Amino acid sequence: MFSEDYCGKMSLISQNALQKRRLEKAGAGDSSDEGIGSPVAIDADVEKEAKSKNHSKERKKKKKKRTKMLEEQQNKEEAEMRQLENSLFGSLYAPLEFGTEVGAAVVAPDQDAPLFFTDRSAGDGVNDVPIYEEDLACEDEEDEVGNKGRKPVWVDEEEERTEVDITKVARLRKLRKEEDDHLISGKDYEARLRGQHAKLNPFTGWADMDRKAPLHAASDSESDDEGGADDILRNNDELVVKDTAKLLPGMLEFSRLVDANIQEPSNGPINSVQFHRNGQLMLAAGLDKHLRFFQIDGKRNPKIQSIFIEDCPVHKASFLPDGSEVILSGRRKFFYSFDLVNAAVSKIGPLTGREEKSLESFEISPDSKTIAFVGNEGYILLVSSKTKQLIGTLKMNGNVRSLAFADGGNQLLSSGGDGHVYHWDLGTRKCIHKAMDEGSLSGISLCTSQDSSLFATGSTSGIVNVYKRDDFLGGKRKPLKTIENLTTDVGEMKFNHDAQILAISSRKERNGMRLVHVPSFSVFQNWPGPRFSLHYPRCLDFSPGSGFLSVGHAGGKVLLYKLHHYQNA
Repeated sequence: MFSEDYCGKMSLISQNALQKRRLEKAGAGDSSDEGIGSPVAIDADVEKEAKSKNHSKERKKKKKKRTKMLEEQQNKEEAEMRQLENSLFGSLYAPLEFGTEVGAAVVAPDQDAPLFFTDRSAGDGVNDVPIYEEDLACEDEEDEVGNKGRKPVWVDEEEERTEVDITKVARLRKLRKEEDDHLISGKDYEARLRGQHAKLNPFTGWADMDRKAPLHAASDSESDDEGGADDILRNNDELVVKDTAKLLPGMLEFSRLVDANIQEPSNGPINSVQFHRNGQLMLAAGLDKHLRFFQIDGKRNPKIQSIFIEDCPVHKASFLPDGSEVILSGRRKFFYSFDLVNAAVSKIGPLTGREEKSLESFEISPDSKTIAFVGNEGYILLVSSKTKQLIGTLKMNGNVRSLAFADGGNQLLSSGGDGHVYHWDLGTRKCIHKAMDEGSLSGISLCTSQDSSLFATGSTSGIVNVYKRDDFLGGKRKPLKTIENLTTDVGEMKFNHDAQILAISSRKERNGMRLVHVPSFSVFQNWPGPRFSLHYPRCLDFSPGSGFLSVGHAGGKVLLYKLHHYQNA
């Protein structure tokens, strides 16, 4: 009995063990199947696919973003270059006039585009293209017929009936044309307000190429008409037309405008400012290694382009007089050329056969043919502006400190450590005259007037001598005037276009700049005035018509002034 029960139990245990092993194997199989086709495994695969898709999307987004940024940068550079080209040469199909923001005219598809246009950007308002009188007569007849056929949409009767008493308000009394003016119509009131605005904000006539110059003088018969004197005394119009009369000494009429580089001041001292020949574009360069171009309008002065010169802090930058190129130099044995037409920067040098480690000082001839660099040991290096190759040298006693061209680029003046002024004939490469600069131990600056009739010398003691060039070449050593208003090195000097103003400055003196009235050789008393600070001026330039004066200082700003005597920029 015991044995049977024991055997039965053992058989049950063995059967249970077999079943258990079978179940474990089945479980292992199920678990392996679960790793392959279970819902958990499927979710993991879906998640991996989603992550990979997200990564690919992110990569595509980044790629699109980079492409978009590159396109925007390229479009920005192209826009800057188009703006620079428009400022220099005008737009090809619709030349922009300075001071206007009128877009190019759109030609309808059914209209024929004009075959040509007249470019007046370099003219003086006179149309050089011949026009047949018959065509003009036909055009005038068509305009008259069109105007006669048109009628006004409405007539503002209230404006016609409105009357304004201009004597009640004190500030309106200036609108009176005669002493007994009392009530005026609304239309007349509007016209007088516009006239007063035009008087306070004079029209920049130099920006309008088609504007004809007004007649400045009247005939004797007109001046003798009855009532002429009374009309003049009753009227408050200006009696003197500026820019044709001589500049008077004593007080200079000027006003401070928005800084020329207000949109992007320099991070270092300004070493060069210069106006382009068109009077609208100005360059500014300095020790921050940037060359910047600004369009000067006196109100916003927008920045047109900025160029970074990586290995050359700029000590001098200058336009070629023909306006096609900019030459930049620093304390390096090479210099740079920026082509305004092709927007290309070229590195030139070192000059063949020369060992100069600095080409920071140079002058460009008025005919744009020659660049004269200050060299070592009294040498003057003559470089062709076309080939950028050394074409000759001049040698003076002592070291060279300053240069100035005269006679349209045929002659060169130089001065330096020996206190003499040299005149060179560039045709023969010989010194034609040498004389002592009175009272000067070391000349450090030179400048000539635009017609080469006058030249000025500056010394380390702050003394400026003004000479008549023909008298100096003829043996007269006495200067026309010795100006002693500065006491430190005279670093910069400049005659304006008609040689009525001579600007002199010193980098070592705060507010160290004076404007000299050349006909009387007296300094303008109200410049720069108590309200304006020039900081430490380092460079200056007059616009081609002397309407603007720019001053770059050590603080990185370019101050801009309007000279009211001159109407043209």
